Amino acid sequence: MKKALKFYESSSGDRWYLIRDPSGTLFIHHEANVASGGHVEHEDIATFLSRGEGPEQQELLRLIGTLVEEHPAHT
Repeated sequence: MKKALKFYESSSGDRWYLIRDPSGTLFIHHEANVASGGHVEHEDIATFLSRGEGPEQQELLRLIGTLVEEHPAHT
């Protein structure tokens, strides 16, 4: 069973999800808005983050940062 977390929705209706498939692989699932054709794309996290510093990339990085804050490293 896939697990999904919506981490960003643009004002135009595009949506981005962080997905974990049954094998444990993480990837980004993007659903374009209806006006743009409603296309669905999947890409790995590194590719998604390397495409720029848009609000969707910033929100994923913010989400990752909350995981670090909640689980401090043991020294």
